[in-house]
Amino acid sequence: MTARIIFMTGASGGLAQAIVTRLAENDHLILAGRSKEKLEKLYAHRPNTTCLALDLTDDAALEEVVETIYRDFGRLDILINNAGYGSFKAFDAYDSREVRDMFDVNTFASMTLARLIGRKMAEQGSGHIVNIVSMAGLIASSKSSIYAASKFAVIGFSNALRLELAEQGVYVTTVNPGPIATSFFDTADPTGDYLKSVGRYVLTADQVAKKTVACLGKNKRELNLPFALAAAHKAYTLFPKTADFFARKVFNYK
Repeated sequence: MTARIIFMTGASGGLAQAIVTRLAENDHLILAGRSKEKLEKLYAHRPNTTCLALDLTDDAALEEVVETIYRDFGRLDILINNAGYGSFKAFDAYDSREVRDMFDVNTFASMTLARLIGRKMAEQGSGHIVNIVSMAGLIASSKSSIYAASKFAVIGFSNALRLELAEQGVYVTTVNPGPIATSFFDTADPTGDYLKSVGRYVLTADQVAKKTVACLGKNKRELNLPFALAAAHKAYTLFPKTADFFARKVFNYK
């Protein structure tokens, strides 16, 4: 297999680690996170890996890292926008700063990197942008208004970006998993009650990583999982009023 240049954000998270284990060793990975030291410890065993600290809320830093990648490697084959976090609270329990902070990381950083790199990929005539989003961006639920909104926005952006880049040979895929058993829930669900209540739908990081890696370099529109929630999304689209009732009365686990 020809070595690929792959850039991934949120690289210290559980899903990112699972993705890395499934990538070919000759792929050159550029892994970004808040702590370079932590990344270097996590991936010390892996060859062809560049670790860097990146503040996703700093537009100038994002522009600089993109320019550095293209200066050092000449191209980028795959961007995996993986960084993100959430919290489950009532809509009126958030203050404006919390809302902006979540959008800065979950939405604006992904959009900025996709715009900057999408332009470069269009010039090179190939590439794949993979936005790790969430099933919450397709099916909203109570006490996730801000998180769901941040993910809905990325899906809408991705759908339009896909159309704009299609003629340039650049693919755009959204990966929309349900709950994954990772440290994400240390912040989103510190009591652990929600994760227990949705146990039948919980995915492992490796399950999501396997599906994600399998679609790299392929013109796949979206990846929705697990199957039960993917089917629920279809029903949600076809019967929105009924779906709202069940989401409010039957499947309200938060």
